[in-house]
Amino acid sequence: MDYIKVFPQYLTPQHALSRLTYCITRCEWKPFKNFLIKSFIAIFKVDMSLAKQPDGPAYKTFNEFFTRELRPGVRTVSQDKNTIICPVDGSISQIGKIESGEIFQAKGRTYSLDTLLAEDDSAENFQDGQFATLY
Repeated sequence: MDYIKVFPQYLTPQHALSRLTYCITRCEWKPFKNFLIKSFIAIFKVDMSLAKQPDGPAYKTFNEFFTRELRPGVRTVSQDKNTIICPVDGSISQIGKIESGEIFQAKGRTYSLDTLLAEDDSAENFQDGQFATLY
């Protein structure tokens, strides 16, 4: 089922899709950005009472809404060293072990650690570790 959701990405040039997404999420034309924000809130049942600014259309762009601040004290960060802290709302779409020499999936595609980390020298630090893809 995940492949059906991401199939259109295979048909669209990735750089063009990224540029289009960038433009759409920064559009300030009120009818369009308000439609996007209201639709997103309705479809994903976003609890706007948690937001510092609870009025969706008050955000200048969809990107500003998407990266909105929460009200102070709404969520506390655990100080327990054995707790995994997630910086986003979402659900785990993939989870597993990173095996040496193996690749893992994100958004229906497979990547090597080197590719995912843009050839960063730190890739070796993650070999044989764990991964989770949040959506």
